[in-house]
Amino acid sequence: MPSPGYQSPFETRPGLRTSPPSLGTVSVVVPFYNEEECAEFVLRELVSRLPEAEIVAVDDGSRDRTWEILQSVPGVTPLRLTRNCGQSGALYAGLRFASGDLLVMLDGDGQNDPANIANLLDLVRSGNCDVAVGRRAKRRDTWSRRAASRIANKIRRLFLHDGISDTGCSLKVIHRDHVDLLVPFNGLHRYLPAIFTHAGLKIAEVDVNHRERKAGTSKYTNLDRAIRGLYDLIGVCWLLKRKVILPPLEPGNRHSQHSPSNPE
Repeated sequence: MPSPGYQSPFETRPGLRTSPPSLGTVSVVVPFYNEEECAEFVLRELVSRLPEAEIVAVDDGSRDRTWEILQSVPGVTPLRLTRNCGQSGALYAGLRFASGDLLVMLDGDGQNDPANIANLLDLVRSGNCDVAVGRRAKRRDTWSRRAASRIANKIRRLFLHDGISDTGCSLKVIHRDHVDLLVPFNGLHRYLPAIFTHAGLKIAEVDVNHRERKAGTSKYTNLDRAIRGLYDLIGVCWLLKRKVILPPLEPGNRHSQHSPSNPE
């Protein structure tokens, strides 16, 4: 069984890991915020494509019918944040909540194609990489959004050297141990490759399909992305310089807390 590159020293329950990591089960984590127009389509497509996977649909404090829809689709595990925490917060909550050995991430707007998930899963299972990330081969966005992304990607690579050309593609596959490497903050989802590269993980970037939105509207503007991106970049540079990556832990012999009684 290939190693996930980084192995958490802890089990999913409190205490040290007592068994090697597995790559058997899969969870798909999808954050939603006010996506009542496309949530049902996205979830039904995922259930159809990955009938054996756990589909964790995270409602990020939506104010429309999104939460009602997430609970209505068979084969879906709904999870709700009682207040809006942003895409990164919802994604992090879903990753922590998911039970699978391999964790798949994608957006809830329907632009990521679930048909590409199997390829990314196969790459990680083969041991050729620790993390597989999508690269949108033909983006179905406006010219202004594509231009803004190219500029942002160049600036990010200049400072973080993560080797990824399209960090804006949400489609990614990681091992559940890798969640230990994450620190929840607004903008986390844009810097996942940099965090994993810093931890010494091998990342494979794969061309994936990118689709037009079928319904709903984007929750970000180009100006909003630019301002947040520059602000977050400063914080991520600091975080990666100071972040501690824990090695495997070796427990010592346990001794009784009580002294043996004296023989009579």
